[in-house]
Amino acid sequence: MTKLPAGGRKGAPPKWPLPDDVVTVAKRDMAQRQADELELALLEPELTGRARSAAQRKLDAAQTAATVLGKQLETQARTEGELWAELWATPQAVAWERLGWTREVAQYVRWKVRAEMGDLDASKEARQLGDRLGLTPLAMLRLRWEVATDEVGEQRQERSARPARSARARLKVVDPEAAAGGDGAVAGS
Repeated sequence: MTKLPAGGRKGAPPKWPLPDDVVTVAKRDMAQRQADELELALLEPELTGRARSAAQRKLDAAQTAATVLGKQLETQARTEGELWAELWATPQAVAWERLGWTREVAQYVRWKVRAEMGDLDASKEARQLGDRLGLTPLAMLRLRWEVATDEVGEQRQERSARPARSARARLKVVDPEAAAGGDGAVAGS
């Protein structure tokens, strides 16, 4: 079994290796281009009646699509960054770094974020990649990875879990006569 540190990987995550979501960027750009063309068409004085109403509806739909896709890209980029940083702090990240799996982890992040945004096919892909990356207990077993116990950290937690006594509570009052006389009586204990 390969032991992975319970504290996870230390340090900053690697640089994000993937480009923006090319398909979504293209869809946004196409919707924006269509909206621009429809705005120009609506400036034509000979466009009247039903044709004008239809062009206005198409313009509204194109502008909505461009806005939604733009927000989707913003949300996706932010969520990818958060998940990327989170994953590179896990115990598995130590193994990924040794194996050079940076792009594989990035692909998992991309699919996982899409899945979280409601894409069922992306959730299937993310599940498969997650298994290959050792993100489930069964996958870790298959990869022969084991998180090493941090005995020093456990002892530190046990000590910090005990109620702290104040300096005043740790002091004992000694009877000066008893201490001088040697009868060993301690007052207040």
